[in-house]
Amino acid sequence: MAGWRKTGVAVGLALGLAGTAGLTLGLAGAAARADEGDALRAMATALFAPLPDDGGQVRGRPVDARQVELGRMLFFDPRLSRSHVISCNTCHNVGTGGADNVPTSIGHGWQKGPRNSPTVLNAVLNAAQFWDGRAADLAEQAKGPVQASVEMNNTPERVVETLASMPEYVRRFGEAFPGDPDPVSFDNMALAIEAFEATLVTPGARFDRYLAGETDALDATERRGLQLFIDSGCGACHNGPNLGGQAYFPFGVIERPGADILPEGDKGRFAVTQTASDAYVFRAAPLRNVELTAPYFHSGQVWDLEQAVAIMGNAQLGRELDAEQARAIAAFLRTLTGRQPRIEHPLLPPSTARTPRPE
Repeated sequence: MAGWRKTGVAVGLALGLAGTAGLTLGLAGAAARADEGDALRAMATALFAPLPDDGGQVRGRPVDARQVELGRMLFFDPRLSRSHVISCNTCHNVGTGGADNVPTSIGHGWQKGPRNSPTVLNAVLNAAQFWDGRAADLAEQAKGPVQASVEMNNTPERVVETLASMPEYVRRFGEAFPGDPDPVSFDNMALAIEAFEATLVTPGARFDRYLAGETDALDATERRGLQLFIDSGCGACHNGPNLGGQAYFPFGVIERPGADILPEGDKGRFAVTQTASDAYVFRAAPLRNVELTAPYFHSGQVWDLEQAVAIMGNAQLGRELDAEQARAIAAFLRTLTGRQPRIEHPLLPPSTARTPRPE
């Protein structure tokens, strides 16, 4: 019996030592994985940033609440269009990712616009507006569609006549722009819409939580997608808090896509600068909430996010991403969806006998 006891003790000690060694190896592996995770988050923190959660700001200043409320009304008011049918929300629907989810928007007289509608969500963070950057800020951008014949087909004079015909708008413009001798103006309309749009930010994405130190906010596939996104060079163009929207790049740095995705007639920023090197150059699309804004690219011809990732890998980076890599990057991109703004549709002032009739 004593021999069995000695043997049992020896076996137990051996198993205990083996278990300790296994625990040590396990802890070492966990530490290595933690180090890898810390390194990935450090790289991500250097390239990107969480979205601000402190309300809207324009040019570094908090927006005026009265301008925001007036801008909310104007954003939803179809009477800014000549037909009284199309509002800002028609093409930048705050309930569908800030875009309209069609290849190109439908405008005045059922005309199709030339480009896919960019999202209005987080647009205040972009360096400039439109795919070609022709508007310096949201106020300038707001004036464009109102006057474009293919969109709202209106004029500044007719817009002012419309707004000035409704007493409630006259009162609200006066309150939103106190001290302005002529508060009901086309410029102030644009500034009010800008103030409202500046509030349309979407913080709280799982990626934001990851950047803040919550490692488990992304699963293993999503973290692999983030690593691939960085290692492949995607972050060179899609960086900052909005993961893009800050600079311009040729579409087709390595290999130009076909004419279905890159129409030959749309030369992008060249139309703004008339500089040969800006032919087929576009602003890098911001990627926040990208899973909500299909179809993709300025032509709106790609509906699948994985396909869009593969096209960009080939065209911009010269990398043939396989299906698993494209899925992983797309999985990461879906973690960029933040808290969507919950905007109550406003009750608008009634038209009067002086309001211009729809055409």
